[in-house]
Parts: sequence; structure tokens; C-alpha cells
Amino acid sequence: MYKEWGLSPGGKPFVPLLFAGDINVYSVARAFHEAYGIRSKVYGKYLTGPCVNSKIIDYTADPKADDPAAFLRLVQAFADRHSDKTVLLIGCGDSYVELASLHKGAFPANVISPYIDVELMHRLTHKEQFYAFCERSGVDYPDTFVHKKEMGMTFELPFDGPFIVKPSSGIEYWAHPFDTQKKVYKVDTPAQVRSVLSEVYGSGYGDSMIIQNFIPGDDTYMRVLTSYSDRSGKVVMMCLGHVLLEEHTPHGIGNHAVILTECDRDLTERYRILLEDLHYVGYSNFDIKYDRRDGRFKVFEINTRQGRSNYYVTGSGANVACYLVDDYLDHASAPFHCVDADSLWMVVPRKVAFDYVRQPEYRVRMRQLIRVGRWVNPLYYSVDNGLRKRIALAKNQLGHFIKFKKYLGKQ
Repeated sequence: MYKEWGLSPGGKPFVPLLFAGDINVYSVARAFHEAYGIRSKVYGKYLTGPCVNSKIIDYTADPKADDPAAFLRLVQAFADRHSDKTVLLIGCGDSYVELASLHKGAFPANVISPYIDVELMHRLTHKEQFYAFCERSGVDYPDTFVHKKEMGMTFELPFDGPFIVKPSSGIEYWAHPFDTQKKVYKVDTPAQVRSVLSEVYGSGYGDSMIIQNFIPGDDTYMRVLTSYSDRSGKVVMMCLGHVLLEEHTPHGIGNHAVILTECDRDLTERYRILLEDLHYVGYSNFDIKYDRRDGRFKVFEINTRQGRSNYYVTGSGANVACYLVDDYLDHASAPFHCVDADSLWMVVPRKVAFDYVRQPEYRVRMRQLIRVGRWVNPLYYSVDNGLRKRIALAKNQLGHFIKFKKYLGKQ
């Protein structure tokens, strides 16, 4: 049940090496276990999260795991211990993905790092530059004003509020923590925008800030799009999720809590063109919102990896591990697949989901999918049910009642 290595369909031995410790990495490890019956080796910084005490994961906490020198040593040592097998190196957080791309040329020959070059990665994850790519490819994004620190506070915004304020470079932003730091800020007035900018720049952050016109609508106006592009840069899988509920804590705002899988071929086609024009390879993940004012879907950002909620893809029948193995181990070519399975993904208790998803039509659909068994909470896996893990998971799930009541109020 818990093999340490797997075989591709073509008979090639491999081992997964994953970095991070959250639901993202647990979901990827679960995909590998479901498809190949193997445990994944995982390095993360802390001895917390769903990877701890897991039967399907060999987890090691190393507080320096995302330090470049330490990261390289960990990968090299693991590759040396498995020199007779291919190592699939998968980052499940932005810093690890960046390191996996940056050091591609330094890894042992048996390591596969399925990522774009770091220069393109930096351009795509820098929101200001990403929107320039969108402009050229015809992908819609919100009305945007780019503020640079040297502009000071005497600028005029070309659109009305409310406003969304966020950093162009997430990696640099989180490297300069401060007490009131948020992933994204929603404010109503230009004066409040200037207050946020002063606080962010005062922390030591020096890159540009993105100021956008807020797109109205609750969580159900959000979409998440996950794509896989093969080694040649051809998009072979796209899976669109309709977000019904997000988290609303300061650091977790925007994290998905409930997703319905759906298919919109007109929408996904625009992103396929964008990715193939870039000669992108590997997983990509887009955050998108529907703007009811003009009937257009507008993208916020790209993640150059599978997203935190990636199990909504595996749960819809497109196992995220299999695409990597088939592509990089067996060099198998796959036809384009737009996932159209009808399925429900959630990482909160069902009562929380039904308490805070307000629209009756979505609640009806959720009940239908639960009734026929087409739903999943990726953290609950029947073969990974040790006592310590069950206790930690129970605490995690109970915590959602408290957090949602605090930040969204009693429903």
C-alpha cells in the first residue's frame, strides 16, 4: 500500500520529491498515491500541516528548506540516494517553484524539474509584467494603475473606488512582514489607498504596487483555472472551477474553500492561446473573476504551479500526478482535454459550506453532488487515517467554524 517508488505506464521507475507542507503538497501526494500506490518524500519548513503524521508522505521538517543552498543540498542528497530512479521534483509553493527553476542546470541528471526558465517565471509572477502579456494575448484583466515607490503620494487614480491594492511581487512582499500585512487590501477611498502604500513601502518592500478597480460580486463570481502544458509547450489539460466560497482571514483571503467543476470552452481557449504563445510548460493556475458590469471574465494573476486547491482537478478525474509522469517519464503525447466532469471540492465542513454559500441554486447543486458521491474533501483520505492525523484534522475543520463566524459573521 505504501511503496517508496512507482512505475510509469511505460515501466520506468520514479520517485516524487515534493516541497512545502500545506494542503497543496498533500493534494499532490494524494494524487501520486491514488495513481501509483506510492509515498511521496516531502520537505517543508515546519512540523505542522496535513503532511505531518501522514501514511502517504515521508515528511521531514527543515527550517531552511527554502534557503537556496539548503534546497540544493536536499535535492542532490535525495537524488543520490535514488540514483537508479528518476526523481520528479515538484514545488508546491512559490519560493520552492522558483528554486526548482533557478537550479535546473545544477541538479543531478536523474532529476526532472518540470518548470519554465526562471526569467520567464519572474516576468509572469510579477503582476505588472503579467498584465502586459495579457494585453498582447487579448486576455481581460481589471482596470489597473501601477504605482511605483518613487512616484510618491501625489498621483491621481484614473478610476473610482472601491479599490484593490496588492503587491506586484508576492515573494518580495512576504519577505518584509509587518503587523497589519494582508494578502490583498480592499479600500474605498484614494486616501485609504495612500495609507496602505505608505505602510507597505515602510516595511522595506520596494517593488511596484498594483491598484485596481474592485470588481463587484461575492465569492461565487470567482473562477479558478488549472492547466497543464507538456514539454513541447502544448496545453493538454484545462480544468475550470467555479468558486462558491473563499476564506476571509487576513493571510488566507482568496484561498478557495468550496469549488464546483464546470466547463467554459470559450473562456479556456483564450488562456490556452496565452500559454502556447509563451511556450509555457508545466502546471499553471489562474485566478479569474466575472465582471457583471460588462460581462467579461478578468484575470488577477497566474501561479506558475498547480494551485493550493489542485485536488479539485484530480477529484474531477484529471489526476495531476499522471500528467507529469506520462509526459516526462514516457514522453507520451496527449490530446487536449477540457475537463467537464460534474464534481464538488471543499476543504471546510459541510455545515460551514452550506451556512456561507448563500445562493439557493448552488446549495441545491451541492446537495445533489453530495448525495451521489461526486464530492471530496482532499484532507480526508480513507487509507491515511492514523489517530494523530484524525485529531489534527478534526481541530483544523472545527477551526473553520470560528474563522468564518469571525470574518463573515453568523449566517
